[in-house]
Amino acid sequence: MSESSEIPVVLPAALHARPAGAVVRAAASFQSQIEVRAGERSASARSALRLMSLGAGAGATVVVHATGGDAAAAARAVAAALLTSE
Repeated sequence: MSESSEIPVVLPAALHARPAGAVVRAAASFQSQIEVRAGERSASARSALRLMSLGAGAGATVVVHATGGDAAAAARAVAAALLTSE
């Protein structure tokens, strides 16, 4: 059975290398497909380069979307990584 979860996050800092790396590390332990959306653009939470290419700055709202058996936990972990890394 598959589930889906979405969490909006207001970024405390720009989505540059350090927070992108934290997101990739958080996403690595989950089986769900996880993406981060900024406006019309989206990127896999498993690719730091793609995350940085979203161009999301401090104060921007992004949406973490996960689909799979552990989607809720995956979305929460990625959202937490976005909120705590600077």
